[in-house]
Amino acid sequence: MTDRLRRAGLALAIALAAGSTGAEEVTLSYRGLTLNGNLETAGTEWQQGPVVLMTHGTLAHGGMEIMQTLQSALQERGISSLSMTLSLGLDNRRGMYDCAVPHTHRHTDAVGEIDAWLGWLQSQGVEEVALLGHSRGGNQSARFAAEHPGAPVSAVILVAPQTWSEAAAVQDYDKRFSKALEPQLERARVLDTEGRGAEMLKPVDFIYCAETSATAAAFLSYHAPDPRMDTPRLIPDIKAPVLVVAGSEDDVIEGLVEAVQPMADGERVNLIVLDGAEHFFRDLYAEEIADAVQTLLDDE
Repeated sequence: MTDRLRRAGLALAIALAAGSTGAEEVTLSYRGLTLNGNLETAGTEWQQGPVVLMTHGTLAHGGMEIMQTLQSALQERGISSLSMTLSLGLDNRRGMYDCAVPHTHRHTDAVGEIDAWLGWLQSQGVEEVALLGHSRGGNQSARFAAEHPGAPVSAVILVAPQTWSEAAAVQDYDKRFSKALEPQLERARVLDTEGRGAEMLKPVDFIYCAETSATAAAFLSYHAPDPRMDTPRLIPDIKAPVLVVAGSEDDVIEGLVEAVQPMADGERVNLIVLDGAEHFFRDLYAEEIADAVQTLLDDE
């Protein structure tokens, strides 16, 4: 193992968490931070089968309910998975991000961390990896796939992936914080233009966090107009087969079904809408997602 990790250029530590279930906590060093994730393996030769690399949603973590449920459902179907916890700029981060902690992370940081975990899986001998992202993690997974067409990604599963429009972003910020977005963006733009992107805005309302602190660069990354925040726009740039999962009762993601339907050809791009499911696909909806993932991977 040491030789493989040296070739991959990753410093790795693995701690057994619950052997009877095939669960392992895995960690790796990345840009001076320790990243952690939960690896659920199906059988002793798990490297030979497809592994699903999972990315969670906004300010969440790899052990949140939907991630745990999906990992268990996939394992029952003989599919291994690795659910990462994005660092969000913190060392060995666990649990939900505390809004009181200053924000230095950027939305696009996840792309590099997905790449690092993909490299780790390759160092373990895994040849077939599918990306799965939920909510904002869906956009980040899609960005990686779109920006790395040569990466060994066999499929991309987008579960209630983030959608975006400039008008909706402005309206949501005003509704959430009772203030306009543009003046906050202008504060951040001025600092960034002056080469002071690492300077803190405080207090500032950021993502879901009221009156917190965030660097100008972080604020711009999440709140500046960016069409690539709209996940359906990325799908044409993804070479691997894409499965989009939507919930009929999702009140978080808007316009997903309408945006994906025109490109869902039943071959390279598939769309399933789970009747009654909300944004987190609780109860038996995770089983339906796992069934769809199994069908997708079996067809590859």
